[in-house]
Amino acid sequence: VQLQASGGGLVQPGDSLRLSCAVSGSTFSEIATGWFRQVPGKEREFVTAISSGGGYMRYIDSVKGRFTISRDNAKNMVYLQMNNLKPDDTAVYYCAAKKVPFRQSNIVYTARAQYLYWGLGTQVTVSS
Repeated sequence: VQLQASGGGLVQPGDSLRLSCAVSGSTFSEIATGWFRQVPGKEREFVTAISSGGGYMRYIDSVKGRFTISRDNAKNMVYLQMNNLKPDDTAVYYCAAKKVPFRQSNIVYTARAQYLYWGLGTQVTVSS
C-alpha cells in the first residue's frame, strides 16, 4: 500500500486547509485510514480516523467541530478538511492505512501501532 499526502501549507489562524491522501496498491474498500501529526520533539499523535466502510469516524477532542475526515472510494482518496485552524495545529500531518477484513469495516483504529502503512507527511503551519 502506498500513500501520498498533499495539501499542506502556511496559513493564518482561522483559515482552512484540505489535506488529501492518495491511496494505491490495495483494494481501497478494505483499507481503514487515519491522520496523525507530529511536531519536533514530540510523539506522533492521533488526529482522526475513518473506518474502511466510511461510516465511522473518531477525532481527538482538540479538533472536534473543526476537522472533518472523509473518503472517496471512487477516487481512492482520503481527505482531512481543517477549518478554523489554530497555531497549535502546526505540525507535519501523516496519513496512515491499515488493511482490514470486511467484517471489521465498522472499526476505527486510533493507535499509531495499528497502522502498517504511512505516507511521507505534509507540513501545516498556522501562523500570523
